Amino acid sequence: MKKYTLQLRSLAATETFGVCLGQNANPGDIICLDGDLGAGKTTLTQAIARGLEVDENCYVTSPSFAIMHEYPGRIPLFHMDFYRLQDAAEVEDLGFDEYFYMSGLTVIEWSERATEILPEKRLSLEIILNDDESRTVILEPGTEYGHDLLLLVNKCRQLMAD
Repeated sequence: MKKYTLQLRSLAATETFGVCLGQNANPGDIICLDGDLGAGKTTLTQAIARGLEVDENCYVTSPSFAIMHEYPGRIPLFHMDFYRLQDAAEVEDLGFDEYFYMSGLTVIEWSERATEILPEKRLSLEIILNDDESRTVILEPGTEYGHDLLLLVNKCRQLMAD
């Protein structure tokens, strides 16, 4: 599948992009976030949560130790972090793979630890930290996203340009 590059030149652009993803998320969508420590995976997830209308009193944090947090919003947000897991077998043993098929948005940090069990219907984002404010995002749609992804990314780009 073809990959696309998106430049997020400021924290405001990252925020706008995340909110746009959340506003346009549908039940059953999966967004995979990968990148080095400090690249902005949790920050992007916080913006996605705002786009999902998660109550501002729910502080969205990295679920590194709990592995998963659930937040109510327009649709539920299932926020997972596989950093402390070794492989896909651990994800399955813990039953987290069942959330991939539920009626919420699943956002997974460190998803590369379980790539082989992730559904094809997903959007994978590799976040590369350029400096304190800017990031490069490499987007790779699963086979079922295709054209819809391009429309969403273009919509988000327009919002960031405004």
